[in-house]
Amino acid sequence: MAKNLVIVESPAKAKTIEKFLGKDFKVESSFGHISDLPSKELGVDVDGDFRPKYEVSKDKKAVVKKLKELAKKAEMVWLASDEDREGEAIAWHLAEALKLDAAKTKRIVFHEITKTAIQRAIENPRGIDYDLVDAQQARRVLDRIVGYELSPVLWRKVKGGLSAGRVQSVSVRLIVEKEREIQGFTPVASYRVDAEFSNENGQTFKAKLPKNFSTKEEAQKFLEQNASASFKVADLQKKPAKKSPAAPFTTSTLQQEASRKLYFSVSKTMTMAQRLYEAGLITYMRTDSVNLSDEARNGAQTEIESAFGSKYSKPRNYKGKSKGAQEAHEAIRPTNFAVHSVDIDYDQARLYDLIWKRAIASQMSEAELERTNVKISASTHNENFTANGEVITFDGFLKVYLEGTDDENVEQEGMLPAMRINEALLNNYITATERYTRPPARFTEASLVKKLEELGIGRPSTYAPTISTIQNRNYVEKGAVEGVEREYSQLTLQGGEVRYKKLKEKVGSDKGKLVPTDIGMIVTDFLVNHFESILDYNFTAKVEADFDDIADGKEDWTKMMKLFYKDFHPQVEDVKENAERESGERILGKDPKTGKQVSVRLGKFGPMVQIGTVDDEEKPQFASLSPDQQLNTITYEEAMDLFQLPKNLGTYEGEEILVNNGRFGPYVKFGSAFVSLPKGVDPLSVELDEAIVLIKEKQKADAPIYMYNDLPVQKGKGRFGPFIKWNNMFINVNKKYDWDNLSDDDIVELIETKIQKEIDKVIHNWEEEGIRVEKARWGRHNVVKGKIKVELAKTIDVSDMTLDEAKALIEAKTPKKKKKATKKKATAKKK
Repeated sequence: MAKNLVIVESPAKAKTIEKFLGKDFKVESSFGHISDLPSKELGVDVDGDFRPKYEVSKDKKAVVKKLKELAKKAEMVWLASDEDREGEAIAWHLAEALKLDAAKTKRIVFHEITKTAIQRAIENPRGIDYDLVDAQQARRVLDRIVGYELSPVLWRKVKGGLSAGRVQSVSVRLIVEKEREIQGFTPVASYRVDAEFSNENGQTFKAKLPKNFSTKEEAQKFLEQNASASFKVADLQKKPAKKSPAAPFTTSTLQQEASRKLYFSVSKTMTMAQRLYEAGLITYMRTDSVNLSDEARNGAQTEIESAFGSKYSKPRNYKGKSKGAQEAHEAIRPTNFAVHSVDIDYDQARLYDLIWKRAIASQMSEAELERTNVKISASTHNENFTANGEVITFDGFLKVYLEGTDDENVEQEGMLPAMRINEALLNNYITATERYTRPPARFTEASLVKKLEELGIGRPSTYAPTISTIQNRNYVEKGAVEGVEREYSQLTLQGGEVRYKKLKEKVGSDKGKLVPTDIGMIVTDFLVNHFESILDYNFTAKVEADFDDIADGKEDWTKMMKLFYKDFHPQVEDVKENAERESGERILGKDPKTGKQVSVRLGKFGPMVQIGTVDDEEKPQFASLSPDQQLNTITYEEAMDLFQLPKNLGTYEGEEILVNNGRFGPYVKFGSAFVSLPKGVDPLSVELDEAIVLIKEKQKADAPIYMYNDLPVQKGKGRFGPFIKWNNMFINVNKKYDWDNLSDDDIVELIETKIQKEIDKVIHNWEEEGIRVEKARWGRHNVVKGKIKVELAKTIDVSDMTLDEAKALIEAKTPKKKKKATKKKATAKKK
């Protein structure tokens, strides 16, 4: 038996660390937190000292039992969880749950999983940092109190099943306020003037007028002034300039840049970074420090001089700007700068490449540039055109990396040809193009992280889960609108003549941007109206600063809780009793047929239009909004159109054809078949002949392409790519096969491979009970009965699972049927 037991959070991390330690060390994983607050009660002593009631999670009991046994046999237990507050809390929970002897327990931390770092950590152990533990407890307890007390208020006053959270609700507020800015924005048109000139050597370049014209008439008049003009270089200035590299990555800058350059979501970036860290390839990925260690700077310098030459090397330190920077004390970087790329999973490799380039570039020389500014005068007026160019005279860090930008309007400067003052220029054309001012840009996941960081809200470990939560709760969704067409005008002066034409552009795209849903807006309005202090940006940032003070030992966490709860709880009780229900109702007008009120509001099954009120003698009429309509923007006309659906278009092949709006968009119903309408098609505009075309296409797509075991095989394309369907089984068709020309042999191979996979994944199958145990992703298992699926933790060994154990799991997951209330029969009293 090994003398030393090392406990880390993840199996992948354990596997990597075990390679660096000798036979005297055994490395085991706790699989993250082993203890947490109970799920079905507050679990915090709000009447006393706010002591949390921690309990070992059900799925971790087997882990804890195993670790206890190993700890008893070990001479020394090393708690090696991550070096941030969450990691410190995990170490503390392990010490408590395993009842570890302080004399036989050591805490070690490291920010990279390399042999040197692990050995250095073993040589420099410390105790558990209870200030960090308290900071984590303060966050966990405060967030539990806010969520546990606010959510029931939302159930009572807005809609069942909703939730509120300290950071998540503030994040939704940012997105809602941005949306209202956009909705209240009125675009203003003006005419931008651009020109192309040629120098005496015939080399062309672009220039522009520094001012815009308000009207078409002004723009046309200006172009006409240039019709007979001669042009020359009025002024030319060349200035040397330098461009410095960006600091190495913090958590938030990595999330932003991976979004811009790799199109990763914030959660995907963190998942890929976690795997790189656990494999020992990068340093710890939750950090707001931009600092590099001396060892890292020396490693970068050696590699830069070896790969690019000494003139490209410039070691430097960076200072962070983020509020309350804490956690790991080094930026995200490769553990070995000599490893330029890694041969692993494609997305992990791309992220590693980005991290390597950013870190190595931060230690490279500035790029040296020559900026040229040219002014071009005309003989017929006093306005000057300007042209700007940029020439790189020494590439420096640009040899490796250039930081991206979120600004969609940035114009890249190019090179200008050689020119001299008073040189005559030939004008090729001048355009005056109508351009509209742009509304504020919606947040992307990455730009929301940037904003939260600027406001001091949240910390590196909170960004990804917060953004996932607000989308999972359906308060925010990723936009899918490609944009709408808008006409604009362009005037062109060429060959002494001004020509006019109309052009089209797409505007208003929200594709991939964060857009608030109706429920997100209603919940935000309710919380801001009744709990403004909780949703105040400064308050949320102040709470984060308080957590930092607790971590530094400057503040007592229980005192902070008492001060917060003293005002918060009475406010919750007051709102619960006295606030009006919030449904986001808007009154749009009156129904011309009945004279009844027409309104939109949030209903039990989502946003809807209502004709009439509950006070009317007749029941109100209802119609659901389509997925692309919102309560706060739908017009009276659009609302009334919804009552024309479902619309009967006629019959085809003896079946009635209906067009309607559904949960996932408009559709045509033909018999028992549903056919989605193409994007952007208004269901009210669909005619019978168009519907028949769609139905025929659907029938053709659904027609069998083969018969296997007397059952038809169909093919189609879905969210995850091309597939074939057989016996209610969907089988993905990968790139190995020619999708357009699947042979009979291909189809048989796909089906038989899938059947074998289904057989192989079943561990137990109790057919009479309809219960089976199956392999799932990431080494986990599921217990399945019909539509009920119980996901088991990685730690649970299912090889010896009995039918009774499986039944118990299914029963615990099966929703309890609500008993219907029965009226008691009145009985006469016997005299």
